[in-house]
Amino acid sequence: MSRVIESDEQLAQKALGLLELTSLNADDTSERIIALCERALTPVGNVAAVCVLPRFAGLARRTLDSLHAREVRVVAAVNFPNGGASIAMVESETHAAMLTGADEIDLVYPFHAHLAGDKRIGGEMIAACKAKCARRGLLTVTLETGVLRDSQIIHDACRTAIREGAAFVKTSTGKQIVSATPQAARILIEAIAELGSQVGLKASGNVRTLSEARIYLDMAQARFGSFWLEPGRLRLGASSLLDDLLVELGVGP
Repeated sequence: MSRVIESDEQLAQKALGLLELTSLNADDTSERIIALCERALTPVGNVAAVCVLPRFAGLARRTLDSLHAREVRVVAAVNFPNGGASIAMVESETHAAMLTGADEIDLVYPFHAHLAGDKRIGGEMIAACKAKCARRGLLTVTLETGVLRDSQIIHDACRTAIREGAAFVKTSTGKQIVSATPQAARILIEAIAELGSQVGLKASGNVRTLSEARIYLDMAQARFGSFWLEPGRLRLGASSLLDDLLVELGVGP
């Protein structure tokens, strides 16, 4: 398949529109979240989304709306970062985030329980979270592939996420030693292709440069075609990537 994005500048412009900026720290403040939302609007276009902890979902949505950026999605990360096994907690976090303004939920898969032998809780948690998202909220399932490690385990977890209604499957939280890798993304892409699903992919963690972003864009395009390079199908969870893209586009520091 021929490359649609030919130059670094074209690639940078495309990647900018796929970015999901994140601030997911225990010590996050209102000021930090407002700054994140302001950063989502650049002189050369807006990013796709911002991802915050559930307690900041309402603030993020209000801030973006006040900046006339309704199209920038607010994603609330639940069960973050440790991927616990409490479905009740996930339901509570999801309900609160949706109620206060989240457009999407990012659920960390219960990877520890899965590795300990509980193969059912992942599907049950995803289904419960999906139900709390209601019709208007998209659901991402973060698989923490760097911890699951084994390709078959990752593949099986991904298929579970897709079957239970995930809109996106995501490589990692970015909080583990191993985050996004091309190998993990390839496993997720193949699971998506196998099920003939409309599910998208998020590559998150260790995507810091334009050349690293190119790997994931090329991979998705090679498997699904150039139409996949849009924020409803592919996103890059990579706040540190933004500076590199802005430099390439001539508006960076």
